[in-house]
Amino acid sequence: MPRLLYVEDDELLQMVTTIALEEAGFEVTQASNGHSARELLAANEGFDYVVSDISMPGGVTGVDVAEAALQARPSCRTVLISGYALAQLPTLPANAQFLEKPYHVRDLLAALGGN
Repeated sequence: MPRLLYVEDDELLQMVTTIALEEAGFEVTQASNGHSARELLAANEGFDYVVSDISMPGGVTGVDVAEAALQARPSCRTVLISGYALAQLPTLPANAQFLEKPYHVRDLLAALGGN
């Protein structure tokens, strides 16, 4: 089962999306901020997939999480999510997919590679 780290500070969105991802066949580990996500990445030797909100409290952004995910596992497929338009965001890692909020689960699954 593919391992996915899901980083989202909105508890309700995190709960609903986690259920959908698990039903799609992912083993989901949750983090509510970038600091926790980086700790999980270091402790678990990386994940197959990382889905992260870009703007989060605490000073560690989704871009920081994506970079840490790729350092831990260069083959990690990363999806970064934001309610802001792409033009309003910092430069994203070259191999990260971008998904704008609000999104449908099918769009997230497509960004993850169709799982």
